[in-house]
Amino acid sequence: MIGNAQINQVGALQHRFPKLHNPYLTAAVATMGGLLFGFDISSVSAFVDTKPYKEYFGYPTSIQQGGITASMAGGSFLSSLVAGWISDRLGRRFAIHFASFWWVVGAAIQSSAQNKGQLIAGRLISGLGIGLGSSVIPVYISELSPKKIRGRLVGLFQWAVTWGILIMFYISFGLSNIHGVAGFRVAWGLQIIPGLLMSLGCLFLEESPRWLAKQDNWDESVRVLRAIHQGGYGTEEDILLEIEEIREAVRIEHETKNLRFWHLFQKDSINRTMVGIWAQIWQQLTGMNVMMYYIVLIFTMAGYTGNANLVASSIQYVINMIMTIPALLFIDRVGRRPLLLFGSIVMMIWLFAVAGILAVYGTQIPGGLDGDAFTTIVIEPTHKPAQKGVIACSYLFVATFAPTWGPGIWLYCSELFPLKQRAVAAGVTASANWIFNFALALFVPSAFKNINWKTYIIFGVFCIVMTIHVFVLFPETKGKTLEEIDMMWAARVPAWRTANWVPDHVPGALPEDEKHSEEMVEAVESNEEEPKIASANVDAPPSQL
Repeated sequence: MIGNAQINQVGALQHRFPKLHNPYLTAAVATMGGLLFGFDISSVSAFVDTKPYKEYFGYPTSIQQGGITASMAGGSFLSSLVAGWISDRLGRRFAIHFASFWWVVGAAIQSSAQNKGQLIAGRLISGLGIGLGSSVIPVYISELSPKKIRGRLVGLFQWAVTWGILIMFYISFGLSNIHGVAGFRVAWGLQIIPGLLMSLGCLFLEESPRWLAKQDNWDESVRVLRAIHQGGYGTEEDILLEIEEIREAVRIEHETKNLRFWHLFQKDSINRTMVGIWAQIWQQLTGMNVMMYYIVLIFTMAGYTGNANLVASSIQYVINMIMTIPALLFIDRVGRRPLLLFGSIVMMIWLFAVAGILAVYGTQIPGGLDGDAFTTIVIEPTHKPAQKGVIACSYLFVATFAPTWGPGIWLYCSELFPLKQRAVAAGVTASANWIFNFALALFVPSAFKNINWKTYIIFGVFCIVMTIHVFVLFPETKGKTLEEIDMMWAARVPAWRTANWVPDHVPGALPEDEKHSEEMVEAVESNEEEPKIASANVDAPPSQL
């Protein structure tokens, strides 16, 4: 068990380093956790169809290869369950440090793998870091970001994922030409570098002002908040209002301090909890990670082999990275709901199109193609237009996912919950993503083997259902502070009317409170101690905090 002494030592170390206050630089460092996630996705996909990989690991069966791929998601699921406790107890920054540690250890084990068991263990341990990072980093960025650019900054997490996928795929592609096991060992060993960089970068980050306020460290919270808002990201009035909203959220959090996992499913919280859980589940059921993990197999079905397959696959990763940029630019203007609805409808079209082309022009190969048990259908070279059609639809699918459900869900789930629930809820919702990631990684190789093109029909139907679900139950969070979003849930506004909803009042924003907030700010600016805050009773009304 980590005690207060160890926590204080870590805090003292972090305070020795100068801090970044530009929101974009802060987000860039924190979202290196997304880079790790992306590295892991493509670190296997480039080698899964190569001879050295197959020979060294004994030609894994569909179940075994599914287990190798899914082990990362399994570790991520486990760590996301405890991510909330770690983040609330030790702070957002420490949790990110902890995530990088597990990633580095797992990468070292993978690169030295002697058999399938050690490879699975290494990926599972790396998954512990990814699950912790994917739960904490979006919350950290959302708590630190000015509301006007919060969507863009949290979206950087998904953009970092796409960069990680792209960079590692090209590294792996180049190293796959090395004869023997050195290719995949070097590729997996290189994953250690971004883990170390993320750990080092965290030393230059401020702690979340909302986490600091939750610890009753109001002087530091206000200082960080004002530093982050410098540069035209908020007026003085915006800062004072945000302080009041945070104070009210902290007061409520102190009144319900003994929050437990099951409290998320009580009557006053279950709706938003289920929205967060299903948002993460639906992101997996779009089928995007199937495209990422098994892209080489998909293009083999389209008749592409060897380097032609790998080059065609890499284009998809480039599209994924480039098409995430529009979301970063426009998500705070367009909103969350329109992007999710548009994305699910259009992805459904591409999935059904791939299924239709494979069904009409594909040739069934029950025994598998050239000994590859996963590829039981292929489009012959005599149907060149059909081959190109599958490739085009795959590219268009990725180009649709990248600016919609990719960054949208990580942002959305970081916004839905009040301060008292945010860290725990982020872990719970992320765990839903990872357990479905795990299940799909196990399911898809067997699905390609047994029902081939019908696999795409399943994901197309999921896209239909998620469209209905989003329209009916997912509220709009664009342009609202995290505390205003909490008020919107309490007001029970129908999801389709939330885009134009504004709060009737701000809790605790009485003249006396506004004056008190100004005194807090002045005290911080002059480095004076604020006795009212230091001696605050956590059960006092907001005007006394």
